[in-house]
Amino acid sequence: MANRDALRAFQSRLASRLQAARTTGVAATWLAVEAGEGKYLFPLGHAGEIFPWRPPQPVPYTAPWFLGVANLRGGLYGVVQLSAFAGGAPSGPAASEAARIQSRLVALNELLDVNCALLVDRLAGLRGVEAFAASEPPGADAPPWAGHLYTDAAGERWQEVNLQALSQQPQFLSIGA
Repeated sequence: MANRDALRAFQSRLASRLQAARTTGVAATWLAVEAGEGKYLFPLGHAGEIFPWRPPQPVPYTAPWFLGVANLRGGLYGVVQLSAFAGGAPSGPAASEAARIQSRLVALNELLDVNCALLVDRLAGLRGVEAFAASEPPGADAPPWAGHLYTDAAGERWQEVNLQALSQQPQFLSIGA
């Protein structure tokens, strides 16, 4: 009997939370990540599954930002170091496995048709528009995959990354060195 009452209470709480979500709208629109010196926002609709760090199998004669391939839940994914691709210095062997404890591999949504995972240094949670005090459109010199630049209340600047545009960029698709 106690299990039945607990199930009813759970169903009631779930129904009220679903109703509240319908009336207030979905607040989170981005997955916030940190990679190198940058802070990035991935649209939730384009981000896929998040995996713990696992060393990829290196692939010879590739760009420094392409770390290799990894088996993630039975699928073969290319692993791209986001900070290096965005213009930072690639981390070499000095980046020990101990330093990668907080690192994550964020796979691109399978709808984008690219088996790729982005290496990020740390997940920073979910963010919505209300989390930011200001925004500005990308500058003329911004890469084609860069979206708006957002500033939060603490003054930190977050770069929106259009993962769909990124997955179609010739530079991103050409991993050869």
